[in-house]
Amino acid sequence: MIKKITCKNGLRIVSEHIPHVRSVAVGIWVQAGSRYEKLEENGLTHFIEHMLFKGTKTRSARKIAEEFDRIGGNINAFTSKENTCYYAKVLDHHAIFAVEVLADMFFNSLFDSIELEKERQVILEEINMVEDTPDDIVHEYLWKLMFGDDPLGSPILGTKEILNTFTRASILSYMEQHYTPKNIVVSVAGNIEDELLERIESLFGQFEVAVSETMEPSIPEIKSGYTEKLKETEQGHICFGYPGLSANAENIYSLVVLNNILGGSMSSRLFQEIREDKGLAYSIYSYHSSYEDTGVLAIYGGTSSSQMEELKTSILDTITSIVKNGFTEVEVENAKEQLKGNLMLGLESTNARMSRNGKNELLYGTHRTLDEVVESIDQVTLVSVMQLINKIFSHEPAISVIMPK
Repeated sequence: MIKKITCKNGLRIVSEHIPHVRSVAVGIWVQAGSRYEKLEENGLTHFIEHMLFKGTKTRSARKIAEEFDRIGGNINAFTSKENTCYYAKVLDHHAIFAVEVLADMFFNSLFDSIELEKERQVILEEINMVEDTPDDIVHEYLWKLMFGDDPLGSPILGTKEILNTFTRASILSYMEQHYTPKNIVVSVAGNIEDELLERIESLFGQFEVAVSETMEPSIPEIKSGYTEKLKETEQGHICFGYPGLSANAENIYSLVVLNNILGGSMSSRLFQEIREDKGLAYSIYSYHSSYEDTGVLAIYGGTSSSQMEELKTSILDTITSIVKNGFTEVEVENAKEQLKGNLMLGLESTNARMSRNGKNELLYGTHRTLDEVVESIDQVTLVSVMQLINKIFSHEPAISVIMPK
């Protein structure tokens, strides 16, 4: 059962007690991501995520790492387009200690100038690494093509030019605007006790920041088009992008089923027709990215330059066939059963439970039971999937391509 505490400052704490495990996962979820950045701030959310690990008033970066190693725990963080999460997983008897370290990082990080410069270089290398990974960067090119100058089209890591402008003052200003109690959820799952929740409330339920106007994201227009770049690479890489659905769209589960049949599994149309039947690609798949008010259905494939045109044609032929002939009842039912299995199996870890609860509270403020989610999946029909097929694939795609030099 999921419980919720709303602190007097507006910060929310959600917890799920799982008594049969010996671990506890805790995450601090912040409604701050690259989508909320101004052009001159692009990459700042991710930079802050790194800097919170670089030392506090009482702990150096090394000490933070050593303390979690000493208790056999894990600590990490990530930044997405719409949120940031700082999380840890430890044995249950170390849970209060883990929360105290996370709170120390969250509230008492120094943002020391020397550490800031070192971490700037680390992120510059991270940007270089992504640029050298064509099957990653081709997706960034697709998002830029589809969303243009909207923040959703900007890379989470930012750019080298803008990264070099960040200062301690810009970090503190951004955090004052976005790291506010109403934008924060602390999610905890596992073998938890009341004492842990009381400690979280005492650490996070008191702080206040000056009220400032938060940038509201605009609803972007999704564009079609074509972009191609040359890189030193062995393979060519291609991405197709179509307008999808927002995360809370009424028919989102029909799209999840559609994606599973299209390219989300080994039995999918794209995998079977392009990899298994034609041997055109090792990696071929589709995925759906949902945001608060929009979404993208994307298809990726990689192959040798001599086969790129055939790969592109084969993907479009698969889509044309789906639009013309649709899916079968058997495909829809199989996809629904697979999704239910993935859902249940994926929530067997405390980390997964913590993440699900944190995101649900941050995005929706509500928590659906597993039975309710399964019921929504069961309500998907061949008709509802076909309606989405006709809607989504009526749009011209955005196409991003990387070709070997």
